[in-house]
Amino acid sequence: MSVIEQGSPRKKTKSVYISTVISIALVLLMTGLLGLILVHAKNLSRYVKENIVLNVIVNDNVNEGDVLTLQKDLEKDPYVLRSEYVSKELAAKNLKEDLGEDFVEYLGHNPLLPSIDIYMKEQYANSDSIQTFIDKIGKNSRIKEVVYQESLIDMVNKNIRVIGIVILAFTVILLIIAVALINNTIRLAIYSQRFLIKSMQLIGATKNFIRRPYIMYGIAHGLIGSLIAILLLITTLHFAQKQVPELVFLRDWFEFAMIFIFVIALGIIIAGASTYFAVTKYLRAKSASLYR
Repeated sequence: MSVIEQGSPRKKTKSVYISTVISIALVLLMTGLLGLILVHAKNLSRYVKENIVLNVIVNDNVNEGDVLTLQKDLEKDPYVLRSEYVSKELAAKNLKEDLGEDFVEYLGHNPLLPSIDIYMKEQYANSDSIQTFIDKIGKNSRIKEVVYQESLIDMVNKNIRVIGIVILAFTVILLIIAVALINNTIRLAIYSQRFLIKSMQLIGATKNFIRRPYIMYGIAHGLIGSLIAILLLITTLHFAQKQVPELVFLRDWFEFAMIFIFVIALGIIIAGASTYFAVTKYLRAKSASLYR
């Protein structure tokens, strides 16, 4: 056993270490969960923006070949993510499904025009960029008009901004709380070793010699706690995606990996730094103050 465990019962020491690791794991779990929420919110924002549709209505006298050529030209625009051609027949079929009755049979003809559904890139899914795009393509003689829900786009962007600010503020607050909780947990663990620390100092051990094993234990506790937190995060992700299959569209393993790395780094850095300062405090303390 290390010098840290000498002078206190093994059972008590182990219970302190176990409670420290569990406390660190729970705090890091909360931090990681918020990170996952941030990633999903970001991906959801992108998904919503990239699925805002602009209906480019084509003149009825344009043949299908020219419409497909127009579609290829529109897809080359840097604003456009993708497009879908909707023929008159497909438009009639979709409307029939929405209405629940065959309006073509009732009218005797299909009054709908062919169209191209345009989906904008995330950074251009706003009213100003969309209007610029419409002005650019509006001069094309094959295009009759461009229809989109401006109020919906404005509402989506406004809500995304508000939600982003709220989540960011909550992230900062929780990060501060996480640092404080882990620091307090480490300080309490070191408090139980204060007499041993002072005893080693009184018999001539240097400060670095005394600090080194405590810091190594602190880093180990931070690493173990972070790995436990990551295991719980992966379990939570798996459970959430089983309950809500649509979340698979928002999954980004690279961003998840970055969160896991951040959790490990946070656990190691905070635990190591907190241990260093806690041990240093008792190295500087007077012997009489240890009884307070």
